[in-house]
Amino acid sequence: MIGKQDQELLLLLRQNARSSISDLARALNVSRSTVQNRIAKLEASGVIRGYAVQLGGEFSANQVEAHVSIKVFQKLTARTNTALEQISQVSQLYSVSGEYDLIAIVQAQSLEELSAVLDEIGNLEGVERTNSAVVLETRFRR
Repeated sequence: MIGKQDQELLLLLRQNARSSISDLARALNVSRSTVQNRIAKLEASGVIRGYAVQLGGEFSANQVEAHVSIKVFQKLTARTNTALEQISQVSQLYSVSGEYDLIAIVQAQSLEELSAVLDEIGNLEGVERTNSAVVLETRFRR
């Protein structure tokens, strides 16, 4: 478990992982060394695994995203996971409970590209069927 101050630090880092140590310290009302030590501790314990780029502006606005539910033939799950990992437009892959086995988050630069990726996923060996939901609007992302 992490404390309230570490949770606040994580929230600030999720909002802007490039915030300076000084800005984080001011926002949390603690010293710079306290922030540096907390970040180091969170990284060492695996709470913070890394930092990522969030696409923004016109590029992000022009991206098309879909959540693709995937039913997999159980004996081919590992092979299907590996194949999905090789598709660059698949940004995330979740194993889930329920009727479908996986949910892939697919990001493409156009509806045409999205359609081609969905066809590629549907044609993978091991995929029994898919169901896609295109994201119309992102209300917020953390």
